[in-house]
Amino acid sequence: MLIIKIVGLAFIALFLILIFRHLNSSLPTFIGLAAGTLILLIMIEPLKEVIDFIRDITERANIDTIYIGIVLKILAIAYIASFSSALCKDANADSLAAQIDLSGKIMILVLAIPILMAVLNSILQIM
Repeated sequence: MLIIKIVGLAFIALFLILIFRHLNSSLPTFIGLAAGTLILLIMIEPLKEVIDFIRDITERANIDTIYIGIVLKILAIAYIASFSSALCKDANADSLAAQIDLSGKIMILVLAIPILMAVLNSILQIM
């Protein structure tokens, strides 16, 4: 199973971080970054399957692909911001992590405007 590989990689990275935390202050940060990057690379193929599945459903349901693209972008921003913020917190850069969180939320809000407008237009047409 894929989750076993990911958890195994995370535990190995955690073990190395705990070993090197007392020897060198910058090495654990790089180990965490490398492990996180490897985990993201491992997850590319399953993410492609999910995106293909969503595209297939949108074609069958005759949903405008623009909205699905926006939703996928919002999900990507949320995951990237969360991952980046966690890395900054691990490196004791809490203020930078907070800025990443705020930036991600603002970008999500900006991307959600067309969806909100479509919902409001649909409501107004019903009335």
